[in-house]
Amino acid sequence: MKLDIISDPGHAWAKVSIRLLDRLNLLDSISYYSYMRDGFAYLEEDCDLGVLMHAAQLAGIPLTFRERVARERYSRVRNYSRYTPERARNKLVCNSD
Repeated sequence: MKLDIISDPGHAWAKVSIRLLDRLNLLDSISYYSYMRDGFAYLEEDCDLGVLMHAAQLAGIPLTFRERVARERYSRVRNYSRYTPERARNKLVCNSD
């Protein structure tokens, strides 16, 4: 599975579908330092990305990464809503088909 890493001079985040987090039972394992927008979580690089990588490895899901560097001084990810398990669950319910 290919994931985008969005970075700016101070930090980086992996763009991950909330459905994948749910599939890996990680909705309650992601910190407030990550962000959300639409059906995606943007996992902060220092801790939450490692949680995802470990769970994906255990599930046999190979991950690859593509880096996208913000053109501005700060990435727009910093303006997204903070991640909470409740918001993630609401996105799953609202986007279910």
